Amino acid sequence: MITILDPEYLYTPHGYRKDLAVAFDETIGAIDTPDALQERFPEAKVVEPGERSILYPGFINVHVHLEFSANRTRLEYGDFMRWLGSVIRERDTLVNEATDAVMEEACLAMLRSGITSFGAVSSFGTDLEVCRRVPQRVTYFNEIIGSNPATVDMLYQDFLQRVDASRLDAAEDRITPAVAIHAPHSVHPVAVRRAVALAREERMPLSSHFLESPYEREWLESASGGFRGFFEKFFGTTKPVTSIGEFLAHFDGYPSLFVHAVQTTEAERGRLAEAGHFVAHCPRSNRLLGCGRYPIEDRRIPVALATDGLSSNWSLNLFDEMRAALMLHHREALPPLAERLIRAVTLDAARSIRSDAGRIETGAPADFALVRLPQTCERSDELALHTILHTQEAEAVWIAGEKL
Repeated sequence: MITILDPEYLYTPHGYRKDLAVAFDETIGAIDTPDALQERFPEAKVVEPGERSILYPGFINVHVHLEFSANRTRLEYGDFMRWLGSVIRERDTLVNEATDAVMEEACLAMLRSGITSFGAVSSFGTDLEVCRRVPQRVTYFNEIIGSNPATVDMLYQDFLQRVDASRLDAAEDRITPAVAIHAPHSVHPVAVRRAVALAREERMPLSSHFLESPYEREWLESASGGFRGFFEKFFGTTKPVTSIGEFLAHFDGYPSLFVHAVQTTEAERGRLAEAGHFVAHCPRSNRLLGCGRYPIEDRRIPVALATDGLSSNWSLNLFDEMRAALMLHHREALPPLAERLIRAVTLDAARSIRSDAGRIETGAPADFALVRLPQTCERSDELALHTILHTQEAEAVWIAGEKL
């Protein structure tokens, strides 16, 4: 059955439009004036949310670690190495406490805040059944990790088994299998090459943590800093397995999503831009782990905004994340920054994970988040800003045309 949604404002890839409505079933069939759509679809159900309503594409959180959803106060913040030490110490406890119920509630909290798609970065595969049950679309990033050359084959076979599991009934479950390389310092180049080749061959979304902390850059460039003691203690090595340039070369010709990128140089960002890559910007996580600030003012690279996991954040709410970004990037003019952040959780987020969602256009999936401003705002150039400032949860959400 066709539904016609007639909000006060419609957010499109070309900006906010007043006096337009959208007709849809599982996908968007038409965008036109309300009268024209009702004439074209006389049997359609008409929904009129009324004044101060804005219809957005469903929001997309491209980078989430559901397997750490049980964390609240167990992990230590303020410095990346301190946090990493606490992750190693508490990992087994947190993974065991992240029951299906805990992870499912994390997903439903995202849904209430208008997130209709998310990228689940999975190290163990324990979140797969939850991802199959929840209503959102899930880009399921099977993560590969391990830098010891003696274990590459074993780790890669485990990775392949998890990829195969995520392929089962993928279309029906709205799950898109994907590949994640943990990070340059933590994955052997042989495993990187194999995993990237698999993503290329099957046209899977591909992501990697990249230059998140100063410690990572020190280790990769000069085998020094906090990671030196870490790798010597746990892995018996004092030499990184790759360099920054060698790692990036694996991704040449295949646009991918690089997560954090806080410690990138201008030249490295230029290389990412030339290759058509994207950056997932996680401002709250970066602040809590003492990693620094991604230079969002470098507009050469499209940016998707993400929350990261509850191992380094206190919520998976993109409105919280956008508000944090507004404060963090204090030199940016507010209305243009707000508009860029809305795009970073809709169209650019979708493009970064090879999704057709994230836009209100004919033929796109009928995934929507309806929000309502607390007062009338006649200044269309501030609609994005006031949406971010005044929204905590969506008033209504649709996925594939179904209201949830």
